[in-house]
Amino acid sequence: MSVQVELSRIYIREMSDIQIIELTELEGTRRFPIVIGLPEAFAIERRLKGIDIARPQTHDLLSSILTTLGGRFERIEINDLQSGTFFAALVIIHGGREIRIDSRPSDAIALGVANNVPIFVSEHVIEEASADDSLLGSMDDGGAEDPFVENDDLESGD
Repeated sequence: MSVQVELSRIYIREMSDIQIIELTELEGTRRFPIVIGLPEAFAIERRLKGIDIARPQTHDLLSSILTTLGGRFERIEINDLQSGTFFAALVIIHGGREIRIDSRPSDAIALGVANNVPIFVSEHVIEEASADDSLLGSMDDGGAEDPFVENDDLESGD
């Protein structure tokens, strides 16, 4: 069984190797963080804010290839958690059939966020991931120099 979640917050510290996205259950209260890289964090933030750039970045290129070849990005599935590492799949519909492509959650979300692609998390993953909120606590304690984007208003909190 899968649970639908939304990207509720992105936490970017430009001077750190650790960037965090927070996913929150749509019909519940569970939430959990995923540590991502700075390029993925910037890609997600840029796409959330609708910021266009002169040349396409990797996630823009992949999205363009997908649609040009007639595919439709159906959903993101975060389907496993092993030793602190999350695993995901892009679910694409092409020619009437479902195609699943292994992906890092950060790349899948960077691809899907601009098109409001739904995100689902396997129940066992959300159970395990939401049990440890130590990273979420550090997000809430961040200083004013640490910008983040919340899904509600998509503005940086400088």
